[in-house]
Order: sequence, then C-alpha cells, then structure tokens
Amino acid sequence: MRPIDIGEMASRAGMAINTFHHQFKRATGLSPIQSQKQLRLLEARNLIAFEGYSVAGAAYEVGYQSPSQFNREYSRFFGLSPARDTEELRRIERVRD
Repeated sequence: MRPIDIGEMASRAGMAINTFHHQFKRATGLSPIQSQKQLRLLEARNLIAFEGYSVAGAAYEVGYQSPSQFNREYSRFFGLSPARDTEELRRIERVRD
C-alpha cells in the first residue's frame, strides 16, 4: 500500500540508486514503480473479482487515492474496465467449474 522508497531499496541492496534502478529493470523488464503498479493492479483485480470488494474499496486497499486514476490505470493494464473485467473473470470461472 505504501509508495516504494527507491533509496531505501537501493540501500538495502547495497547499490547506488541509479545502479539499483538499472539492475531492477534489467532483471524484471520494469522500473520499480511500474512493478509496484502492476502488483497493485493484480491484487486489486483479485479483491474485486474473488473477494467481494467494490472497485473503490479495492483501489484504496492497494494504495490508490483516486478511484478515477485507478479505473484509468486498470483499464489500460487489463484492457477492460474493472466492472467488465470482473464480469469476464467470473464468467470464465463458472465455465471452468
């Protein structure tokens, strides 16, 4: 939920900030901030689709302060709005059962 402190992460890894950022991106293909965003969106997706959270509730739970920003980023990442994506995930889950 809390923002990533790149300086703290770099220090724990024993690296300069620029070196840490470069190594992280080399290893994951994402910057630390992009990685955190991806993890937040994946967790929110799970909360909405399978844990019964509202879209706004999941957004706040994973650290977003703005539901509209969350909706934009979710739609960009998953290709569907949170509501439509949830419908699709639940439909797939029903078919699998």
